[in-house]
Amino acid sequence: MTNSTSKGTNFDIWLDSYASRAHSLSVSEVRALFAVVSRPEVVSLAGGMPYVHALPKELITEAFEKSMSTRGDLAIQYSGGQGDLKLRDQVRELMALEGIKSSVEDIVMTTGSQHGLELISGLFLDKDDVVLAEGPSYVGAIGIFRHYEAHIEHVETDHDGLQPEALKEAITRLKAQGRKIKFLYLVPNFANPSGVTLAAKRRAKILDLCRKNGILVLEDNPYGLLYFDKKVPDALRSMDDNVIYLGSFSKILAPGFRVGYVLAPPAIREKLVLAQESAILCPSMFSQSMISEYLDSADWQGQIDTFRGVYRERKDAALEAMAEYLPKLSTTHPDGGFYLWITLPEGIDSKAMLPLAVKELVAYTPGTAFYGDGTGQDKLRICYSFPTPENIKVGIKRLANVINLQTELLDTFAKGGKK
Repeated sequence: MTNSTSKGTNFDIWLDSYASRAHSLSVSEVRALFAVVSRPEVVSLAGGMPYVHALPKELITEAFEKSMSTRGDLAIQYSGGQGDLKLRDQVRELMALEGIKSSVEDIVMTTGSQHGLELISGLFLDKDDVVLAEGPSYVGAIGIFRHYEAHIEHVETDHDGLQPEALKEAITRLKAQGRKIKFLYLVPNFANPSGVTLAAKRRAKILDLCRKNGILVLEDNPYGLLYFDKKVPDALRSMDDNVIYLGSFSKILAPGFRVGYVLAPPAIREKLVLAQESAILCPSMFSQSMISEYLDSADWQGQIDTFRGVYRERKDAALEAMAEYLPKLSTTHPDGGFYLWITLPEGIDSKAMLPLAVKELVAYTPGTAFYGDGTGQDKLRICYSFPTPENIKVGIKRLANVINLQTELLDTFAKGGKK
């Protein structure tokens, strides 16, 4: 059967057959930018891509050759639903750098940490359940929560991360309304999109609030090892064994392997493995074997140091350009990770302004992408991880031209159209 068309647009004949949750699927504002930012003349400050050019390709070649010579048939075979035992043990050592003591039995390898978050959401979320999340929050997580028809309740953050007082107020209010809160989701270190880190003094308070109210905590930590000068506080999971910890090799190695991991309490871990087996049978043994060999043979901590230097240089370039071209705008000053979070002058809508920016050959991500309710119009995210320092400065200069023009137009309008 072929699709009929209406006025040149494909008409979906199966529209009435989809599950209700399928109607919540939509192209994210980040993904929608990909076609535009792939144009070489556009300086993309949009997508959060790591700078993989800083990873010597011979390290990957060596890992491949050793994996195939030592593990051979095993590397191209199915793995167990929980993932490769050797790699899980190496992940345990990796998490120890952030104060986490764990057993290999409680670690589950996944197809990227995004997959882990999707599996956990599938285990816990029914329609209209509440997910507490930072405001702003990671766009990929928002997409998953929407897919499971959850209500996303954003909790206010500031330069020290999630505010415990705001969290307490939200929990009290939602419980009084009879709402069912399933978990708190947060990126505590160099958060996407804000770049802020949850202060050590707040971590215990937040865990205590969630513990007292029976709320599960999901700690998503892809950036924690990418600090610039000062190591971040120990992980939330190191303070409470009931925290579910999500990790990834996408930022500290390369995203193309699509390997992440989840550390979960035993009961949840068992269901997580079953959910993974139902969804994909098992994570890629080839990718796991490659990463395991890389961790065995390469100076991976030295390579993370290299990445830190690369991103520190780019962060400095971005902040210098902001100070030069947009000195009046408020921006975060991250101590690691990939992102600046910028507040626009009153009256400027970051989503409406984006086509004008692309016309000026620069792209960013509108703030609305990072809120489940579509707010954040006065915010935008700049990602400095991938462009060269020189291109970052060019991009921010172009962005400044667009913002300054919009500000002048608003001023002119406010004066009744007369200069």
